[in-house]
Amino acid sequence: MDILQRQRPIIGRLNIQGLLALAGVLGPIALLIGNYTPALTTPGYNLVRDSISSLALTPLGWVQTIGFLSIGLLVEIYVVALLISIKPHHGFGPGLVLLVLFGFGILMLASFRTNLPGVLSFEGSLHGIVSKTVFTIFPIAVGLISCSMKYDSRWKHLHVYTLTTAILGIVLAIVTTIADDTNFFGLFERLLVANMVIWVEITAFRIMLLSLRTEQHASPVSKPAD
Repeated sequence: MDILQRQRPIIGRLNIQGLLALAGVLGPIALLIGNYTPALTTPGYNLVRDSISSLALTPLGWVQTIGFLSIGLLVEIYVVALLISIKPHHGFGPGLVLLVLFGFGILMLASFRTNLPGVLSFEGSLHGIVSKTVFTIFPIAVGLISCSMKYDSRWKHLHVYTLTTAILGIVLAIVTTIADDTNFFGLFERLLVANMVIWVEITAFRIMLLSLRTEQHASPVSKPAD
């Protein structure tokens, strides 16, 4: 019997599968709050021009740091939800490992701030390297996971979308690198991040839906006594 079919609800109608997926739902929300709170309250900050990382240098930079820490930790939890929700196929294991490294990379981005304007530092250089690494491994991870979705009847309708997310992630990563030091860097970087977190959000909701369906199948309706 499938492990998911033996689960029982823990909170409301959510079993462990659904609760783990909840981390994937809350992660992007935490990132959104952490990024746009300082962005919209800092005079002179330009969402199209300025990088996301530069928000850490603003008076409310600590809010962004909390947002990065939150999504980094929640992604690590969410990977477990993926592990128990998709039937593995070729590349699934390496894909999950890369997704774990992706979450760890976000934690590092929160720990090491970007360079001050015109000032180079070890901390800032490390932030830049980790940032490029995170943007690179995510589309690879998603591409590998998409192979398993293709052969899982519960996920096959999201296979093309997931593969598209991977391809778009690579394209946006390249465009963002080319757009460095231009007035549109912030825009392309935000599109790159949006592509990532939307995929996490959609797949997390999918797992929660599977969790509810599993609970319904596992709890037969009792017949009234004669």
